[in-house]
Amino acid sequence: MKILGIDYGEARTGLSVCDKTELLAGSLSVIHEWNEEKLRQKLLEFIKQEKIEEIVLGYPRNMNSTEGARAIKSQSLKEFLQEQTGLNVILWDERRTTVEAHNILRENGKKTKKHKNSVDAVAASLILQGYLDYKRLNKDK
Repeated sequence: MKILGIDYGEARTGLSVCDKTELLAGSLSVIHEWNEEKLRQKLLEFIKQEKIEEIVLGYPRNMNSTEGARAIKSQSLKEFLQEQTGLNVILWDERRTTVEAHNILRENGKKTKKHKNSVDAVAASLILQGYLDYKRLNKDK
């Protein structure tokens, strides 16, 4: 099944699509869009073009587990995507994924200020990989 991981941001939204075996998150890309309506349309186009079958959307809860403004925006995007695509959209806790993405890039010699797109795409892959690992570990339960 082709699953899409989304790191929803204000100016850049990172995307990652897993392989058909649902083993690895990969196929990284970024949508540059400030306008929420335009972003939603671009997401719908990507989902259709890539024949996505399920979506994992990063859910940015605060460190104390409360929901802030970004979490509410993610919930709204989830509802929109479900209504427009009919696909299952899972909200996935994304706390610390951006920090982890920065660390991964730094460890690989990339300066994160120069590679802002990479941070968003890597964060999307971390969101998706977390979900894939969870799904695989809980398959038999």
